[in-house]
Amino acid sequence: MVRYIDEHKDRFGVEPICAVLPIAPSTYYEQKARERDPDRRPPRVVRDEALKPEIQRVFDENFRVYGADKVWKQLKREGLTVARCTVERLMRALQLCGVVRGKKFKTTIPDELADRRADRVLAESIIGLYKTEVIRQRGPWRGIDAVELATLEWVDWFNHRRLLEPIGHVPPAEKEDEYYRQRESAMVA
Repeated sequence: MVRYIDEHKDRFGVEPICAVLPIAPSTYYEQKARERDPDRRPPRVVRDEALKPEIQRVFDENFRVYGADKVWKQLKREGLTVARCTVERLMRALQLCGVVRGKKFKTTIPDELADRRADRVLAESIIGLYKTEVIRQRGPWRGIDAVELATLEWVDWFNHRRLLEPIGHVPPAEKEDEYYRQRESAMVA
């Protein structure tokens, strides 16, 4: 609306345009003052502008597959305090969205009262993730060499940097190191 007013104010004037549009003249003038003096911007706007490059960086560094939840968790791991809803809002503003695996079809309806054992196997459908995060996301492919290189990059990222929810939103290599440290300290004791 501010841009529209800027384009037509010489012909109609600010107040008559504001009488038709759902914007108060004071709002228009405040926006113009903020354009001239960035120190007048609200703290939220300033914080958003500082967070946007960080969100973009985390998204790009993680093969552009992370959604708001994992971007938020990675920012927390790096020491940036930010609300998850803020990350989601800013990702939407930056037009970033994580990859989504295929549609889920329910073939059976589980009995909610039945006793089921917990799934203790920390297993995902790796081939499904691989296809979603590499093959479909980064293609079309020029040849087998390109696929092999992308696969090696993805495996390294998956093992050393990708946050996995079943193991506490940490990379597998970090969880493995923790396991061996605990085992070693138990043996010493």
